[in-house]
Amino acid sequence: MKRHESITPLSRDHHAGLLCCWKIRQGIRNNIVPSRILTYIQYFWHHHLEGHFKEEETLLFVLAQNEWIEQAVREHRELRERIGSLEKDTSPEKLLQFAKQLDDHIRFEERILFSYLEETLSAEQLDNIGRQLQELHAKVKEDDYEDEFWATAKNR
Repeated sequence: MKRHESITPLSRDHHAGLLCCWKIRQGIRNNIVPSRILTYIQYFWHHHLEGHFKEEETLLFVLAQNEWIEQAVREHRELRERIGSLEKDTSPEKLLQFAKQLDDHIRFEERILFSYLEETLSAEQLDNIGRQLQELHAKVKEDDYEDEFWATAKNR
């Protein structure tokens, strides 16, 4: 989906989030020990998602008020809570539920919320967001997680 250039850094983050979901699903398919997958989810949260949520909430969501913004904020809260609850239950089912919830959230933001914001926000607001995101994303966030559990079924 074509994005306004000002918010493409957030869409790139979304792509990384969808890849995270794929990795979780691959790990489950490969019967990887759930604690290894949880360790990756925690890594991804601290190195990617946590900052991404903060950027969306402070740069985008404050500029509009409607049910879609409320839904996005609620989903952020629910995802934070689910990550915390995974420490108590790392069953494959719970890991897959997290992957589905994150996937659904990203697709909602890309298909509905971001399209709405691009149509609603002024060119000046979008340019301001773009400048701030350029600064925040000046250094590309690499996913340098070393345990590539999703790539192989060995070392389960």
